[in-house]
Amino acid sequence: MKIVNGGVCAAKGFRANGVHCGIRKNRTKRDLSLIVSKVPASAAAVYTTNLVKGAPLLVTRQHLANGVARAIVCNSGNANTCNENGIEIAEKMSALTAKTLGIDPSDVIVASTGVIGQPLDIAPIEAGLPALAAGLSDDGSRLAAEGIMTTDTVLKEVAVEFTLSGKTCRIGGIAKGSGMIHPNLATMLVFITTDAKVSSAMLKRALSTDVSDTFNMVSVDGDTSTNDMVTVLANGLAGNPEIVSEGEDFSTFMEALNSVTVSLCRLIAGDGEGATRLLECRVSGAADKATARKVAKSVICSSLLKAAMFGADANWGRVLCAIGYSGAAVDVSKIDVAFASAAGTIPVCKNGCGVEFSEEKAKAILSEKEIEILVCLNAGTESSNAWGCDLTYDYVKINGDYRT
Repeated sequence: MKIVNGGVCAAKGFRANGVHCGIRKNRTKRDLSLIVSKVPASAAAVYTTNLVKGAPLLVTRQHLANGVARAIVCNSGNANTCNENGIEIAEKMSALTAKTLGIDPSDVIVASTGVIGQPLDIAPIEAGLPALAAGLSDDGSRLAAEGIMTTDTVLKEVAVEFTLSGKTCRIGGIAKGSGMIHPNLATMLVFITTDAKVSSAMLKRALSTDVSDTFNMVSVDGDTSTNDMVTVLANGLAGNPEIVSEGEDFSTFMEALNSVTVSLCRLIAGDGEGATRLLECRVSGAADKATARKVAKSVICSSLLKAAMFGADANWGRVLCAIGYSGAAVDVSKIDVAFASAAGTIPVCKNGCGVEFSEEKAKAILSEKEIEILVCLNAGTESSNAWGCDLTYDYVKINGDYRT
């Protein structure tokens, strides 16, 4: 398995594009993106568990009932959520996209991201679709990734190449996400494409299994978005025997999918609103997987710990505090904690108690851009990772006037 360029266009038969159509006031910002498969593709998605759901998610869920899709259309600048005519607008987006491409509206995945509760005018989308479709290209992933960004400061795309039954396959993805990141089932908007041939049922199983250890383990600010969705399209153009059950090929596909999703998780967490550091909590020695996940997620979600990381303060007591209220059944007297980065590793807690350490060395370690919080529960062999970021003054500035 190796990293390749191309994002969602790395796989055979996928083209993409992104343009400014006029939803966002800033004309330098792309606000409408399109990803298209040359042939019908197996499709699967997972959605936010927030009871308040964006209209596009409801429409997409209906469209994917048959497990097939050809295109993904997404606008930024407006979430199309809590709007009286939201379903109508989402369906209109699908219909207009389908008409432009000459495909069935039910084969279109529709998504929106941006401000909640603001009416979404279909006019700029309708006007922008012809140019959007005309500009579709094999190297358009970056443009599509730009078109789904909101407060993101870093473009998020990745792709890998792997082999299934002797056939070379590729899988790639783009994502947006910077704030309102605290998923449960899915997070942000993530679009993944592959030329591997996978049945829709196995694609759904792969995605649903993967998100438990990837996107569900990311948190920026504790807010679960109304428009979270992760979708996967598999068009089969790589020519491998179709994956219809578990086995060696399915395991390899799962590994490739995971390499893409973990990379996107790290990009999203590191680009948290106002963030200066990527945090990764690595929990080991847990009695079971559920305990490992609970502990890792609780630590990464702690506002006090996030603030300490912003200040490069080795306040390890906040790690134990977060573990204590996580709901996980752990023996506190066995917990070890250390901080690590490119500058080194420093143990700060052993068997639930503090140990002497150099504050100067700790400061240097926590001043790096990527920080690891290492927690060993010393109770078993299970492990889990979670990703987040520090909490800075700029987070409040960004969200204090996000709508206005």
